[in-house]
Amino acid sequence: MGTVAPEIATVRAWLSANARPVIDTDPGYTGPDLDPLIDRLGSATVVGLGESTRFSRQIYGVQERVFRALVERYGFRGLAIQDSARSGERWDQYVRTGTGDPESVLAGSWRPWRTTETIAALEWIRAFNQAHPDDQVRVFGVQPPSAEPADYDAVLDYVRRVAPDRLAAIESHLTPIRTAHQVDEHVQRHQGIHPGRPFAEDARDAFALLENLPVTTEYDEVRAHARLIVDFHENSVAGQGGFARDERPAGQRVIDWQRDTGAKIVYWDGITHTTNLRLGMGTAQFDGVGSYLHEEFGTGYASVALGFHHGDLGMTTAPDPLPDLVDALLGSVDLPAYYVDLRDDAPDAVRAWRRGPAKARVISGVYDPAKDADATIAVASLADAFDVLVHIRETSPVHWLPVNDQ
Repeated sequence: MGTVAPEIATVRAWLSANARPVIDTDPGYTGPDLDPLIDRLGSATVVGLGESTRFSRQIYGVQERVFRALVERYGFRGLAIQDSARSGERWDQYVRTGTGDPESVLAGSWRPWRTTETIAALEWIRAFNQAHPDDQVRVFGVQPPSAEPADYDAVLDYVRRVAPDRLAAIESHLTPIRTAHQVDEHVQRHQGIHPGRPFAEDARDAFALLENLPVTTEYDEVRAHARLIVDFHENSVAGQGGFARDERPAGQRVIDWQRDTGAKIVYWDGITHTTNLRLGMGTAQFDGVGSYLHEEFGTGYASVALGFHHGDLGMTTAPDPLPDLVDALLGSVDLPAYYVDLRDDAPDAVRAWRRGPAKARVISGVYDPAKDADATIAVASLADAFDVLVHIRETSPVHWLPVNDQ
């Protein structure tokens, strides 16, 4: 994250004096290094743990350490994830009842969740729930139900039975676009493997062909599967033409779930979604889930930003951040991993820096090291956007599950 700070030497000195070392980023580590942070977050109703990239094993490890401690020490019983309601329901069924196994549970999840690190998280929640059958942790997705590979199969199976002569035509539209469930359409464009035609157009054409088929008792159900496919592609990053959108519905999902259950919630997502403030992304403005959670819960919502300085992300290697980013300033502290509370006492120069505008590096699936300067978000005030900053000096990649072509 970043800003041009007044009296930078004072800021650096304050960061060094107030940085609390993170001794171990492994989720299973239970040492006391995070105790002040856990105590700080424990009084919140919802805690947003936002990462600057989904590809860092160390960031994920700290994120999960915080989650586990909040569950065990402060009674947090909800986990909100950036995924569809259908995916969240499978996570929830597994952790509460043991239905299925982690790999099959994650097979239909959003690609960034399909890692061995997520499997370890699911297994830990499942073990906790088995030990606390009357006080279980629940999981839910913040997005509405969306298409999954099984929806394509349902449509094609129906066409195969009732109109086999039309199968090739519909299949020609669905086959290329179902690949978006393995690699997002906008990422395919970035990687140069996109077939060219917008996926939303193929989805709409497949739907139109389906509407001309014979109607049976199964038709309405199959049509619903096809509608989910259309909605999925129309509402994707590629279908919407960019990342910036109003996330009020997802924020309301978290708010409603909290009202209905009374549970304290940890929300896992990227920092663009968990920040307290509206963001600037290039020329666009972005109202993330966190801005609505802050509006609803006030100081009962805590936003933690987890970032890094440089390192291997698997899909690429990120260089040192540019000097105008907060990531670069945080990297001046001589610690491999630490956190700093932006509410701690500070001299005037530091308070001015915290109140000032800031820029942060955010690395997604379309990141290009040659265009590192474009991979940023901007906030009007660092301290108003985030309550706590976690900084990892050097990162290594998460461990992906094998790709299952569905």
